[in-house]
Amino acid sequence: MTATIHDSLNARVQSGGVDDTNDPDPEVPERARGPRRYSAKYKTQILDEYERLDKAGKGALLRREGLYTSLISEWRKQRDRGALEALAKPAGRQPADPRDREVDRLRRENARLVSDLDKARKVIEVQGKLSALLEELATDSAPNERGETK
Repeated sequence: MTATIHDSLNARVQSGGVDDTNDPDPEVPERARGPRRYSAKYKTQILDEYERLDKAGKGALLRREGLYTSLISEWRKQRDRGALEALAKPAGRQPADPRDREVDRLRRENARLVSDLDKARKVIEVQGKLSALLEELATDSAPNERGETK
């Protein structure tokens, strides 16, 4: 009986009819690239769910999500640290950045200087027109060669 099974298998191998469904896949799966990244929303959801479960449920959750207890511990620390930082901030309006105050001051000064420059240009224009008018009046009232004024 063993000879017939062996002969039958050899015949199928030579003819290419061997079924490879039980053989492991020769392809090596691609390795994960770098550490996995988790969103803050995902971390919060997992922590909430984890803390509501019993010991067996916690293990099942970790297996289902492919997580480790060390990640849960680190996420708790991050959550608590974030909460403490948020509570440590003083209530009300945050103080302005010194650079922002300086930028605002420079913008106001620039606007004032532009306005002053515009005024100075208008004054110069009026002075030029006044000078031309006075010169014209002076030449019109100047005595001619006979000593007469126009």
